[in-house]
Amino acid sequence: MKIARLQPVILMTLVFFISCKENEKPAVAKAVVSTDSIPNINDETVVNRYAPVDVSPMDMSYFPIDYPKLKMTDNNIAPPIARVIYSRPHLEGRQLFHDVLKYGERWRLGANEATELDLYREVTIQNKKVKPGRYVLYCILGPDKWSMVLNSNIDSWGLKQDTTKDIQHFDIPVTHGNPPLEYFTMVFEKTDKGADLIMAWDDVLAKLPINF
Repeated sequence: MKIARLQPVILMTLVFFISCKENEKPAVAKAVVSTDSIPNINDETVVNRYAPVDVSPMDMSYFPIDYPKLKMTDNNIAPPIARVIYSRPHLEGRQLFHDVLKYGERWRLGANEATELDLYREVTIQNKKVKPGRYVLYCILGPDKWSMVLNSNIDSWGLKQDTTKDIQHFDIPVTHGNPPLEYFTMVFEKTDKGADLIMAWDDVLAKLPINF
């Protein structure tokens, strides 16, 4: 009789234990999010065995455009002239100014690591000679112009710039009312004197002229 009475209690205990286990969620990696990345990340979207999935993917643009593809068809092609490496935040329903960016602030021109401009030969930017090398590229935002800065503090996180390592400054005009872009984008565009580094996000467009 005692054993028979204990059986329902044991059964209920097992059901309760199994139910608790099913409600437990596995631990997930947390992503570090800043204002230039997307807000309100769902943890389920960043689960990864080895590292969190980046919500602002890294991208790379060359000049000549699509240089690695050109090299596949011609191993004797000359070295590239420039390359930019950056991460691409997107708006996700936000207003670019002032939900994401603010005038007067320094911006890393992307997300995550500092944006990097690689020059493979000497170039001229606004009548200033710039030697070949790797540079951090960031800007100081204004409504009508951006102050572009070349900096030597490479391999750094982009949220805080070491201004003591600034090398050159270039003021460039900014236009508004362009076709809007969800993702921040940096690409090179060929010109008569070299190439412009295009920087575009939402309806904002800026160009850094590079002559060679």
